[in-house]
Amino acid sequence: SADNFFVKMKDFDAGEDKYMAISMNYHGDIPAKEANAAVQWLKANKKVSFVEWCPTGFKVGLNERPLAVLPGDDIAPSKRRAVMISNNTCISRFFNERICKKYDLMYSQRAFVHCYVAEGMEEGEFWEAREDLGFLEKDYLDVLSEQATDEDDDDDDETTEQMEKFFGALSDEEDKKQQDIKREIDE
Repeated sequence: SADNFFVKMKDFDAGEDKYMAISMNYHGDIPAKEANAAVQWLKANKKVSFVEWCPTGFKVGLNERPLAVLPGDDIAPSKRRAVMISNNTCISRFFNERICKKYDLMYSQRAFVHCYVAEGMEEGEFWEAREDLGFLEKDYLDVLSEQATDEDDDDDDETTEQMEKFFGALSDEEDKKQQDIKREIDE
């Protein structure tokens, strides 16, 4: 479960979500044999599941020196520490549910666009950034479904068309607003 790995994602499912890579970094007096035994235990007891194309999945780093302790630090001194850094497919849900939806909402209202344009950014760069987010989200979904992204060029075209419709509709709305403002000024 998510509690076992201190994952701060409510909908993390250890069975469904797959790891692409895990880096285990140990500090202190940890023998290499113990570190490798811990990794083998995780694999043997199926505590983590990897994508099919990643045969090993783990990278183990050993550092004999314990972490430095600073005066007044909140972290208690210890002889051993372990940190796990991983890339998991569950992050794709956050691209869709949080980042993309909020971006679309803000851009549809033209929130803060004027600030970026005033600093020299072109409005086309907003469209490119949103398209990049869509491709990144699709890449993670492809990993989940074990499909290569190169096979589905038609899907890329469809995503691009949807993006053009979305941003085109926003441009039309903006043009209508500007024309209404001009009419009001002329009257």
